Amino acid sequence: MKDIINKLNKYEIKIRKAVNSHLNGNFNSIFKGTGLEFSDLRTYQYGDDVRAIDWVASAKGQGTYVKIFKEEKEQTVFFMLDVSGSQEVGKQGSVKLDTARELCGVLTLAAIKETSQVGVYCFSDEKEAYIKPDAGMKQAYNIISRIYKLSPSSLKTDLAAAISFTLNILKKKSVVILISDFLDTRYEHNLKALARKHDLVVLHVYDKREITLPDLGIIPVLDKESGNVAWVNTNSGAFKHGLRETFEENRQKLQKVCVQNKANYLDIESGSDYVARLIQLFRVRK
Repeated sequence: MKDIINKLNKYEIKIRKAVNSHLNGNFNSIFKGTGLEFSDLRTYQYGDDVRAIDWVASAKGQGTYVKIFKEEKEQTVFFMLDVSGSQEVGKQGSVKLDTARELCGVLTLAAIKETSQVGVYCFSDEKEAYIKPDAGMKQAYNIISRIYKLSPSSLKTDLAAAISFTLNILKKKSVVILISDFLDTRYEHNLKALARKHDLVVLHVYDKREITLPDLGIIPVLDKESGNVAWVNTNSGAFKHGLRETFEENRQKLQKVCVQNKANYLDIESGSDYVARLIQLFRVRK
């Protein structure tokens, strides 16, 4: 575990230096969220932002009112980590789950240093682990230790249920970082609700084997979540095209939902230099 902590610390420092020196930005930009919470109402004045108008209060006929916000001092960063069976796809030592754990660990260290409350929820189609948001480096090490030692009890995925859990436990606006391969269905409605209520960052982890396979002839392919085996002809042009097309359609659909609901989206290949990709995310969220 000490080696893992050292590795994550090294990556966190590398990202921090890149953000502060090359991007002329601030490392806490990914965690800042809106930093505001509703405080009171006052009468609309000329020059006020129309987006701040409270239409419900104004509809009562007593005048036009705008919402007043105050700065939220304690920002909460909450990680949702998919640990289902489909995350075990990839090259030995760098499967999707390895990359997902590292992403969660690096950003946990960064968040603890920049904000006061950090928590995590690990899920499959069940509640695999939950650590309530808290502050301090002890919390960071607790989260990292838990996600690396976790042995999931289920191989299946239920993104919709995981998002519902998060919506129920987070009572105030938070930065939610959802790390998954998104190999599931019927979760889009809940994802939109999560983006509306919180500042959502979606990290889409994938493996190149989901896009292309080498010419290996007819081989068995195991679906780890269902346990089903399908025989596929990896030499077939139609198979290769269908593989790429299915992945790209799903990726574009997820990205579109994020853009439409003002959530940040970033795709990261397992085993790749995710440090560079995270720096890109900071650039977007400046």
